[in-house]
Amino acid sequence: MVRRALISVSNKRGVVEFAKSLNDLSFEIVSTGGTAEVLRENGIDVIPISEVTGFPEILDGRVKTLHPKVFGGILADKGQVSHMNQLQLYGIKPIDMVVVNLYPFEETAKRTKDEKELIEQIDIGGVALLRAAAKNYRNVIVVCDPDDYDMVLYYMREKGDVPLKERKGLALKVFRRTADYDKAILKVLTEVFSVSDETL
Repeated sequence: MVRRALISVSNKRGVVEFAKSLNDLSFEIVSTGGTAEVLRENGIDVIPISEVTGFPEILDGRVKTLHPKVFGGILADKGQVSHMNQLQLYGIKPIDMVVVNLYPFEETAKRTKDEKELIEQIDIGGVALLRAAAKNYRNVIVVCDPDDYDMVLYYMREKGDVPLKERKGLALKVFRRTADYDKAILKVLTEVFSVSDETL
């Protein structure tokens, strides 16, 4: 059975080895921009996100994954016949794994308070992908931390899947990460915009 993983990472640590291992486990890889380029350079077959959406990445990469053919594939409950019928109707393939880490807003804020640069490091699609996959953790394995690659591969090789308990843990890690990310954005931009907390 061919499964599908969407990989779009800012931190490329370990991603080539992880993607190669997923290929060996009969996953096809969908990817975006710089991640797709790195994977291709290392001999990994990649389906560009634009082939999935039928629409090019636009606005200097600000918009690439925000599309029903991506989010339908992530959010479908495979136990719901109506969901699977709708995927078939609209030509949407399920996405079984989402591997995303976010633009490095916190790291950028440590070296600059330039508003324009900070704004460009606010991830939109990545947060949406992670939250969608975490919401649907029973159907989608979600990975936001390269430190979890080995654990995921262990279960995939030994069990053929990631158990529910571990899926829940991965989902909780996503919700913690996105909450911390939003807190960091609020804190930094409050300072940059010179807005007092009392006005928020």
